[in-house]
Amino acid sequence: MWTPKRRSKKERSPGTPTARRILQELRALGERRNVEGMARFGIRAEIVYGVSKPRLDQMARRIGRDHDLAKELWASGVHDARLLGVLISEPLKVTAGQMERWARDFDNWDVCDGACCHLFAFAAPAWKKAVEWSSRKEQFVKRAGFALIAYLAYKDRTAPNSKFLRFLGIIRREACDDRHFVKKGVNWALRNIGKRNKALNRAAIRTARQLRGLDSAAARWIAADALRELTSPSVRRRLAKAGAQ
Repeated sequence: MWTPKRRSKKERSPGTPTARRILQELRALGERRNVEGMARFGIRAEIVYGVSKPRLDQMARRIGRDHDLAKELWASGVHDARLLGVLISEPLKVTAGQMERWARDFDNWDVCDGACCHLFAFAAPAWKKAVEWSSRKEQFVKRAGFALIAYLAYKDRTAPNSKFLRFLGIIRREACDDRHFVKKGVNWALRNIGKRNKALNRAAIRTARQLRGLDSAAARWIAADALRELTSPSVRRRLAKAGAQ
């Protein structure tokens, strides 16, 4: 059974939250209806209390950034605690080893996407891990690779187009994986790349049209859904207004 690691007296200060107290608070805040609602959307975990995202956000703001505490919360194995840990972690302290250890614990899309969105996309190893994970066999590790691609396309505004063109090759390679959460991740990555600027929009549309011709129901679904958005008037207007090339 997991036991929270004790901090030294030097590290401990009056009012500093502990993993044990936070877990007690999370348990008290949990709601059965939230657990049931999460399950309907495919979010299942061995231990889940059902704390709402707004509540987790409030707790994260109150606690502040604390990387060591975040790692203790993750080690608890409690779904809600892991999501809170992601929110209070410090991206600059995230190592490739930590990303790998946490990714091996992914057991649903919620914690996978949450970790990629709020933490991993800002960590130094993000680009490397996106490439590595895209070919992994584990469903949620592989999804994490494409979730990272999707978030990098959205969040990293300075990255050159060449990096995303490489990702389009990876998308073509993996588009035939018909597992639900993987194909959704591949589709998400393709759409976000194609919404980044005009040049990448054209490249993503070409990629989608290539996928449409593959003998794979997953690839054809990815293509149809991506083309519907990437060729839409709303996306074209936004890219034109931005003046992106």
